[in-house]
Amino acid sequence: MNDRVQRLGFYLTPEHHCSYLPGREAVTLFADPAFPKNRRLYTVLASNGFRRSGDYIYKPHCEGCNACIPVRIPVHEFSPRRKHKRALVGNRDLTVTEHPAVFVQEHYELYYRYIAHRHPGGGMDNPTPDDYMKFLTAGWMDTFFYEMRHGNRLLAVAVADRMDDGLSAVYTFYEPGDMKRSLGTFAILFEIAEARRLGLDWLYLGYQVDGCRKMQYKNEFHPAEYFYRGSWQRQYSDPS
Repeated sequence: MNDRVQRLGFYLTPEHHCSYLPGREAVTLFADPAFPKNRRLYTVLASNGFRRSGDYIYKPHCEGCNACIPVRIPVHEFSPRRKHKRALVGNRDLTVTEHPAVFVQEHYELYYRYIAHRHPGGGMDNPTPDDYMKFLTAGWMDTFFYEMRHGNRLLAVAVADRMDDGLSAVYTFYEPGDMKRSLGTFAILFEIAEARRLGLDWLYLGYQVDGCRKMQYKNEFHPAEYFYRGSWQRQYSDPS
């Protein structure tokens, strides 16, 4: 890490309920919330396994558990599999438009429906507009909202951070009634193509969590690199 990162302080949380694996306790390592942040700093931290949620930069730091593995896709090497090609063909009637990270009522209403359908009782219920923006954006980060529309109808929004070496997939939310379109898969495929178009090397997907069904989709994109025991690897030993 560079000198600026070495001056950055980090804090451990007390044990808390693990949001990925039922019945487990978790500990999170946070970068000092008061430390001035920018895209370059976050790029360095992301390349060392950290992730952004709102203004906070964090990574799991649980003793005796390595289930949360950061994963990134080398976009210039990626080749779509058969199911990816189906998703591309099935969504070729969509128009994707880039928007700045500002509040849009239509986006928020779609997010509200998505959370109510996909994550009931998960702690994200009934988000306010302020909750929504604080979760997805940070004042110091270059974040973009990619609208995906069928005609005038909004079907999905993919939120991504633009870093020095890649895009980081922050979150994607989509119309719950259009499951057959595989909109989540299509959003990742779009972000891979967008990172390649921008001349970037990586799409950071966040954490792959073995044992968490909702995170298994990240296993479907290859080749991939995993941040394990302090370095990025094409393969890693099974987490304990």
